Amino acid sequence: MSPQPPSPIIPDFTYSRVPVAEGVALNVAVGGSGSPVVLLHGFPQTHLMWRHVAADLAAEHTVICPDLRGYGDSDKPAEADSSTYSKRTMAADIVALAHALGHDRFALVGHDRGALVAFRAGLDHPDVITHLGCLDVVPILDTWDVMSGTSAAVGFHLYLMAQPVGLAETMITHSSDEFFGYFLDTWANNPAAVPAEIRAAYLAAGAGAVTSIVADYRASAGIDVEHDQVDKDAGNRLTMPASVIQQDWGAVLGYDARAVWQAWSADLHHSTINSGHYMAEESPTEIAAGIRDLLAR
Repeated sequence: MSPQPPSPIIPDFTYSRVPVAEGVALNVAVGGSGSPVVLLHGFPQTHLMWRHVAADLAAEHTVICPDLRGYGDSDKPAEADSSTYSKRTMAADIVALAHALGHDRFALVGHDRGALVAFRAGLDHPDVITHLGCLDVVPILDTWDVMSGTSAAVGFHLYLMAQPVGLAETMITHSSDEFFGYFLDTWANNPAAVPAEIRAAYLAAGAGAVTSIVADYRASAGIDVEHDQVDKDAGNRLTMPASVIQQDWGAVLGYDARAVWQAWSADLHHSTINSGHYMAEESPTEIAAGIRDLLAR
């Protein structure tokens, strides 16, 4: 049997596993020096989605790129209850990770699922998060509110993975490459931005994490909505400088994303770019520049 090729890594970054909760350790890549910036990946990716941006920012910052709980090479605890994969729990993981690495306060940027974790961290830990960046997403409560009619078909996976335990896990397990590959192939304006070896790493990671990924999404149809609603009802908002970068969908989007985010942030910069969903891989120079602009505020 031929030896398996080594898993891709972010060059010049140091890898380790860091305990963040009882029975849960996160795989994390750390590089550079300077003020800390934590970058959180989205679906169906791993920390590798930040490989270009992380290398760029490492010239000036300590850049911390973990695999989220339930993803990549991080631990995947069984779904004991709805809190196991709530964004509140996953945000607490990231705060514990940064503290374990010696950082009491840090900037946090997330894409897709990682942006939802970052958003929750900003609300739950305003004294810890100095700057907050969210890429190509709206908060969970608003996601369900703005999806309607045939335009909601783009989010079919949200409804599938919101179902009770069993159905989605079985369906996806039997076709994991096709399922995860569908998003990698259709959500990118430039599929070449996700080269073969990275795509293979994402598919392998997805196949090994079906149960926990579904649990993450299931939480976003339940407990995460409840947490957002409590904050909305209380008038709680993000207090740190926040930047949101989204695809430029134009009128077809069907709602005002800037207005959605302004309701949650006292200090918001919202912008759109000509990119597919995987913007940190498709447009890394623009994303790195956007993060630098955020950190300068």
